[in-house]
Amino acid sequence: MELYLDDVVRLRKPHPCGSLDWRVVRLGADIGLKCLGCDRRVLLPRSTLERRLKQVISRPSAAAADPSASA
Repeated sequence: MELYLDDVVRLRKPHPCGSLDWRVVRLGADIGLKCLGCDRRVLLPRSTLERRLKQVISRPSAAAADPSASA
């Protein structure tokens, strides 16, 4: 699965603050996410995120135009 910095993703279960949407702030073996509701930051293993991911809501325009830009 291809993820880019600043992607906004929706997970299957809500965060305790009630928000479903998260911004990708770190890429690697662990993916850093920032809750768009309360600004909490969490690290999830890539495999866990792939299971919990429901959809990619928005993608930065540079990553959409050139997928190799953040590789």
